[in-house]
Amino acid sequence: MYQPNLFKDQVVLVTGGRSGIGYGIAKQFLELGAKVMICSRKEDLLKTAAEELSAFGECASYPCDIRKPETIQLLAEQINSVFGRLDILVNNAGGQFPSPAEMISEKGWSAVINNNLNGTFYVTLEMFKSFFSQQKSGVIVNITANVYRGFPGMAHTGAARAGVENLTKTLAQEWASFGVRVNAIAPGTIESSGLDTYAPEIQQQFEEGRKANLMGRFGSVEDISNAVMFYAGPMSSYISGTCLYVDGCEHLGNDRMGLLKTMRVAIAKNKK
Repeated sequence: MYQPNLFKDQVVLVTGGRSGIGYGIAKQFLELGAKVMICSRKEDLLKTAAEELSAFGECASYPCDIRKPETIQLLAEQINSVFGRLDILVNNAGGQFPSPAEMISEKGWSAVINNNLNGTFYVTLEMFKSFFSQQKSGVIVNITANVYRGFPGMAHTGAARAGVENLTKTLAQEWASFGVRVNAIAPGTIESSGLDTYAPEIQQQFEEGRKANLMGRFGSVEDISNAVMFYAGPMSSYISGTCLYVDGCEHLGNDRMGLLKTMRVAIAKNKK
């Protein structure tokens, strides 16, 4: 679909790039000629991922906790030292856990908001100041989630991701004069390593969701990375401030209560 040298000589930062969707995004950028920096918190796993990705192109890595602005500044300095510029930022890093809203602790709420919303803003702001505002160019793609009709069972990440979607619209307007485009992609349920982190009963609920999906399947990592390449490339040069749902129509057609119902049944059983 895309020309092999579409992103030749361009530098890309993919947060959360060591696994899952982020890894797939980094891989496709490399295959299309970009130079890529990946970051995440776990240094050893990050180095392993960068070594694997280097088979597809020039890939570097740097450990970073996106919740801490001081480490993001060090990341920007490393990007400048290794590559001398940054053209594309993909905010993919994030994390959450399933829970009914009434059972989310103050600490749990704060952790998810700080990671998914605050972390996205901290990284975006630093890369804008360090690179995009000076270069008068840049592309930002934020990976959010299917929050179109709320996110029962994950109120914390639903609120955070909705905040990122609004932030996308705001920054697209504020930074248009700097030549910066900002868009978001909202994945549905994606076949990636992230699904393996959930409890068996929730994974079973995911299987029910697969059957209920109007297209009869979950998405692939490539479904998301293909959308990122479109937003990052010249074919979308007149598009900014949008959010693209890549979810097999899940945001319109599926029951959003399945995850919450599954958890409440499991909780009730554990109380007996």
